[in-house]
Amino acid sequence: MTRENQGARRFDILIIGAGFSGLYQLYRLRRLGFRVKLFDAGRDLGGVWHWNRYPGARVDSHVPNYEFSIDEVWQDWCWSERFPGWQELQRYFAHVDSKLKLKSDIEFNKRVTAAAFDEEECRWHLTCADGEIVETQFVLTCMGFAAKAHIPALPGLDRFEGHAIHTAHWPEAGIDLSGKRVGVIGTGASGVQVIQEAYKVAKELTVFQRTPMIALAMQQRQLSRESELAKKSSLKETFHIRNASSGGFHDLQMDERRAHEVSKVERDRVFEEAWAKGGFHFWTGSFSDIITDSRSNRLAYDFWRAKVHARVNDPATAEMLAPTEPPHPFGAKRPSLEQDYYEAFNHGNVTLVDLKKTPITAIEPQGVYTSEKAFDLDVLVLATGFDAGTGGFTQIDLRGTSGRTLKEIWQDGVDTHLGLGIPEFPNLLMLYGPQSPTAFWNGPASAEVQGDWVVNCLRHLRDNTFRRIEAKRDAAKAWTKHMEEMGARTLMPLADSWYMGANIPGKRRQMLFYMGSKSYMEHCNNSADNGYTGFELR
Repeated sequence: MTRENQGARRFDILIIGAGFSGLYQLYRLRRLGFRVKLFDAGRDLGGVWHWNRYPGARVDSHVPNYEFSIDEVWQDWCWSERFPGWQELQRYFAHVDSKLKLKSDIEFNKRVTAAAFDEEECRWHLTCADGEIVETQFVLTCMGFAAKAHIPALPGLDRFEGHAIHTAHWPEAGIDLSGKRVGVIGTGASGVQVIQEAYKVAKELTVFQRTPMIALAMQQRQLSRESELAKKSSLKETFHIRNASSGGFHDLQMDERRAHEVSKVERDRVFEEAWAKGGFHFWTGSFSDIITDSRSNRLAYDFWRAKVHARVNDPATAEMLAPTEPPHPFGAKRPSLEQDYYEAFNHGNVTLVDLKKTPITAIEPQGVYTSEKAFDLDVLVLATGFDAGTGGFTQIDLRGTSGRTLKEIWQDGVDTHLGLGIPEFPNLLMLYGPQSPTAFWNGPASAEVQGDWVVNCLRHLRDNTFRRIEAKRDAAKAWTKHMEEMGARTLMPLADSWYMGANIPGKRRQMLFYMGSKSYMEHCNNSADNGYTGFELR
């Protein structure tokens, strides 16, 4: 130990991130007697739901799927909406803590900036933004897939005299958009949600769209306390079905037939039923071949397009929002959920700008300039997404046994074993990270199912006096190859999505997330059942 580290606090396990995964790890490991601490850069619980507070921010997984299955948490909690907003989710996390008393082992405003593995001590030394260095045997990363906002290199952005803000950095005090000239760059999930709220209060709203968003009907509804209480008797079974499913939903059932092989009448019936259920039912709860067969995929797209055109008054605007030719295969980019997104464009204060035809040339002090026109703005909202999956890791100076940073190692592509371990990085296990089903797995279900695997692994190491676990390089290469082969059987590689890392300039294009949590856990459990194959234990 160096002189600078003498007296450093020591833990068995250090968890990074206070979202669903991090809190579940703390809850389970603490009960097993581990000396465990959780650090989070925010000032309260919730992970992404601490940071997400922009207008309209709400979850796109419906309850009761989107909550812990821990008895003492759900027994006296009732939701008010099928798709809760950020304020209710923050109240939920406060309720979680009131039941589980987790904050006593959590330190907030504690951002990890660097970590290095000490081979001799078989421990991690972690440096925090406040200057403290702590030591721990194991590190569990629970930072989520959206831990690093992507702010594109827009020329002149720093000169803008109005308020320019990324949706992930929305101030706690909020920003009043009433009567303002508002611009929104990006039409992904956060862009759709901001636009739905901004058009109702802004003097002018300009939407800068590069690629049309395939947004699905949310079918939001209010929930009464009486209806919520009536569900309690069946919630245990609901959670069991959810956690055993292939995506973390208890009620998404696919029709195993091929969409293009049934009659139009039957196909429309299945599509309409899925559409009426709302949420992701139309994406992953209709025909099973939508994401693997281009013919069926096009039929789903055309059904969606007709729905959009029926809601937008101006045909030219409707074509911009839902073009005749798909911008990419339906579902190969994550669909957003919307309530009145398309109706926003029927209002006179809303302008839609096609950045493919008229790209942004500069941001000036007074607004945004495209190749065709200048737009004066008071507020510029950057709904430009995230360096998904890997950004949370590469923004930390994370160094393993070779001394190289993980950012350097992953520059040529991500290799992990089971999306859990990384070669050269012993005693570091990832939850809800790259090369696991993260993007295709409901968060709370993942926190519990993948989380139980990690807890059992750590208990196995302790019970058998192992001090170290590390992913083997050949196993990681094989897992990456398996993921590429899996992706090639689908239409996913045909879209430039964050699923493929294609939204970040310079990032290697590869399949970053595993499709199908049920199949994924079979691989994980097979490894555990056979002595953690693919990992070196010693």
